[in-house]
Amino acid sequence: MKTRILAIALAAAILLIVPSVLSPYQLSLLVKMLIFAIFAMSLDLILGFAGLPSLGHAAYFGVASYTVSLLALRVVNSFWIDFPAGLLMAVGVSALFGLLALRTHESYFLMITLALAQVLWGIAFGWRSLTGGDDGLPGVPRPNLGLPWSLADRIPFYYFVLIFFALALVLLWIIAHSPFGRVLVGIRENEVRMKVLGYNVWLYKYVAFILAGLFAGLAGNLFAYYNGFVSPSYLSVIFSATGLLMVILGGAGTLFGPALGAGVIVYLENVISVYTERWLMILGVIYVVVTLFAPRGLVGLLRERLGSRLG
Repeated sequence: MKTRILAIALAAAILLIVPSVLSPYQLSLLVKMLIFAIFAMSLDLILGFAGLPSLGHAAYFGVASYTVSLLALRVVNSFWIDFPAGLLMAVGVSALFGLLALRTHESYFLMITLALAQVLWGIAFGWRSLTGGDDGLPGVPRPNLGLPWSLADRIPFYYFVLIFFALALVLLWIIAHSPFGRVLVGIRENEVRMKVLGYNVWLYKYVAFILAGLFAGLAGNLFAYYNGFVSPSYLSVIFSATGLLMVILGGAGTLFGPALGAGVIVYLENVISVYTERWLMILGVIYVVVTLFAPRGLVGLLRERLGSRLG
């Protein structure tokens, strides 16, 4: 326990002081890692804890990004209106999709989440007058919070994202280690037994599905501000599969593992893309290697090597 607390304190200290030593490019890359870490942890809530593998998790990320971007560009550029609206849209879509997806199990669940997300991708791609089609929506402005520091500057925006990352991490940790989270683990391990014990299994999975959509929407909001651009690729199966790989690479069911996996994937994508455009092929190779040599992810590998209780 002491080792874990010291590791968390050290990581927090590094994240707080690191802007002073990183270049603008490196800091921008770190911001992207933090945003994608929120996205990966949100997926881990249903995959790692509830045992629900989704290939449509990008839907909630993308719908939040589009909501924030459309409101900021065409209605009103107000953080206090746009940001909550993005979260509400993500929650609404996840609540609707959950009603449909949770009627199925295992591979059928995987396929229906994929199909539902592809519906949104098709709308974003085809409704050019609203979404810009494959050209996307450029020029999404950073929010103005009325503070002395402009979020258009890299360091204030880094701390802005870091606050939401810390908040998401704490909230997800509380959820995962609460009685609710323990029931989710029980459902993952033996759903029939949990039903026999009197738990409303469907309701627990449905609430987890909505919470995962909420945190994915949070990541989508932040990424729209970070990138200043939104496109149908945020809703694609490739983006959902990348999130799955982040969770698997880091270690499902640990929260810290998916955050680590997100950082590794973002770093590798930026490094490898310098040398080749075949990033999807590299993703496939990474998945095969992790499945063969580290089936429990990086956190599981560290536990085996160091014998410590991480994550």
